[in-house]
Amino acid sequence: MLYQIWRISGMIGRKRRQYMKKVLIVIDYQADFVDGSLSFPAAVALEGPICTKIRKARAEGTEVIFTFDTHSPDYLSTQEGRNLPVAHCIEGTTGWELYGEVAQLQQERDICLCKPGFGSLELAELLRDRQYEEIELVGVVSNICVLSNAILAKAALSEALVTVDAACTASNDPSLHEKALDLMESLHIRVTNRPAKTPVV
Repeated sequence: MLYQIWRISGMIGRKRRQYMKKVLIVIDYQADFVDGSLSFPAAVALEGPICTKIRKARAEGTEVIFTFDTHSPDYLSTQEGRNLPVAHCIEGTTGWELYGEVAQLQQERDICLCKPGFGSLELAELLRDRQYEEIELVGVVSNICVLSNAILAKAALSEALVTVDAACTASNDPSLHEKALDLMESLHIRVTNRPAKTPVV
């Protein structure tokens, strides 16, 4: 399947146009994180909720952006590869593609951003250029790429309402998942659909 991959250049921001004010960002819902080299069960369960979220965005006229964790064949020699020595999301491989029904919902008009690291400066610049008022993030992994890009979104547009749907994100480490949600809330990123915490007796 061919994707429209946008590699944003330094020209962004020099000429402003009018864009929709709401955006849904689907972070790295790629095969390697769901049923590939870095898969974990909680990621599989996100397929339905994320698809529902995308369909709702389409119905409301909300723009949808997809990010792709993107590595080259020499991944294991990079800093990330040395810290996480599991080859994944190698550009052009099946593991790099969007997973399952989410892939079917991606449309040619959607912006797709390749990012070689956790956070995407290109995404932050795009958000700033388009001056969105509401930004919602879903996808994986909550304590790594979702967290990184939510923080960048808040930095790009400090007055925008930045939201992460807890029912549409997950981590292979439940403890780090909860800590990430706590941290995002402390940074005034709204976390929705988060189960109530069990009171400590």
